[in-house]
Amino acid sequence: MAASDEMTINLVVLGKTQTGKSTAGNILLGSSDFESHCSPSSVTTRCSLGRSCRISGIARRSGRELVLCLRVLDTPSYPHSSLSKEQVRNSVRSALAHHFGEEGLHLALLVLRADLPLCPDESHQVVQFIEELLGPTWKDFTAVLLTHADKAEEAGFSEEAYLHSASSTLLSLLSSVQHKYIFLDNQKSIIKEERAIVLRKLLNFIRQNNNQVLLLKHTKE
Repeated sequence: MAASDEMTINLVVLGKTQTGKSTAGNILLGSSDFESHCSPSSVTTRCSLGRSCRISGIARRSGRELVLCLRVLDTPSYPHSSLSKEQVRNSVRSALAHHFGEEGLHLALLVLRADLPLCPDESHQVVQFIEELLGPTWKDFTAVLLTHADKAEEAGFSEEAYLHSASSTLLSLLSSVQHKYIFLDNQKSIIKEERAIVLRKLLNFIRQNNNQVLLLKHTKE
């Protein structure tokens, strides 16, 4: 297969403790690369890169099947139960530069729980953190993953009803990232067809951004 028929997508998952970042990364990769379990403290303490197998049947380019390869960077949460903001920020910056310094980053995935409200202070905190990591164009390279969507559905909320009832804080955040959001069931048993839908949405977000990548260089402060 020609190199033009293959595409590598570079992603990083960011978010608070117990939002389901690592599980989301595993779902995207179709693997169990990242440790993920319920815990009274933050589980992820260092950045870790996972790679998917070659994925077909998702998209086409110029009439030919496009094979996707995903690279997902899992990161410590912020706020973190044992690491300071500076420690998390420096760790993520260094890992982004190390793993994606040559090819660039396609999307940062901000992971939020669909079954918990987003408060103004929390939103401000996470937005400030992402902007410090990615710079002034962060909105163009950020999408929101709303995990635990299965719990919202069990409570009687369809996606449309959920957004209709969502706080102005969440709606403002979604608007700032050009409504790039995905609802994701936090179940390791997600079926192949559901994963394909999620990957197609991510690919569409990247195309909406004209396939641009964010080039990041590590700078010590």
